[in-house]
Amino acid sequence: MTLPTTVLGTNGPVVGIQGLGCMGMSEFYGPTDTAEALATLDAALDLGVTLFDTADIYGAGQNEELIGPFVRANRDKVVLATKFAIERRADDPAYRGVRNDPAYIRAAVDASLRRLGVDVIDLYYMHRRDPNVPLAESVGAMAELVQAGKVRHLGLSEVTGDELREAYGVHPIAAVQSEWSIFSRDVERTAVPAAAELGVAFVPYSPLGRGFLTGAFKAAEQLAEGDYRRSHPQFSGANADRNAALVEPIQKIAAGRGVSAAQVALAWVHQRAEVHGLTVVPIPGTRKRTRLAENTAAATLRLTSEELAELEPIAGRVTGDRYADMTFTSAGRE
Repeated sequence: MTLPTTVLGTNGPVVGIQGLGCMGMSEFYGPTDTAEALATLDAALDLGVTLFDTADIYGAGQNEELIGPFVRANRDKVVLATKFAIERRADDPAYRGVRNDPAYIRAAVDASLRRLGVDVIDLYYMHRRDPNVPLAESVGAMAELVQAGKVRHLGLSEVTGDELREAYGVHPIAAVQSEWSIFSRDVERTAVPAAAELGVAFVPYSPLGRGFLTGAFKAAEQLAEGDYRRSHPQFSGANADRNAALVEPIQKIAAGRGVSAAQVALAWVHQRAEVHGLTVVPIPGTRKRTRLAENTAAATLRLTSEELAELEPIAGRVTGDRYADMTFTSAGRE
């Protein structure tokens, strides 16, 4: 199959209706087979995946360096998305800060361009919002990157509806990237309605609940040492037991349809486009060609109204925050 295409934002790039998150190829999800990860990039393009998502924080720049040769070899086919704003320190691996000041933005884009080995980034996201920096100041600096020819389109991640409207008043925003899945629906309160109102596309990250919705694991203890999901409250202790039970309806629907739980979870996200009246392009991450083929097949899977109704109450029953530190999300600003 070849994925159908859609447009990100009113005047944004044309992309396949499902993208590929590249984060796990470099960090966070345990050891990676680099050769298989690179083969997955090529296979994705063959299937019609054209939106490839990275960020300067992934592997402290290593992920941009990893996918750079692939992007350059297929520059006319790839829509490249990367991000700035989360600051790391070489002398403190655990440190995570948020920087939105114009000087930082200008330095960050130049560093990303250098690591990727390209002249322009197709979609440049503010990865996280620093409320201490005026949003108009940050988006104004991003707009200057468009004027300078370093960036083609702008995006935001983990913002509220009001923040999206304010940013859009400074410069058109092509896409908002935030967590959205059967387990996580906070964005439906304000961000999704604002995006639909403005004609901004939504790019859900972690549409498979970081693998939890697939049934690949039921508790953090089953994950490899060093896997950052071990710190997630939803996957730990009593929360893990309760949340694992919530996956059962997904697995039941999957068994009845002869598909995987991952495909049901992705199909649900894709159908949010019709429910909310906006473009939705999820970016499930994978490092394996087999999982890639499974994920892309879900883009055209249709769930029935009865199946959607069965999945509807799940998010409201999830226990535990989606991050150990929720200050890195938009939740506290809603």
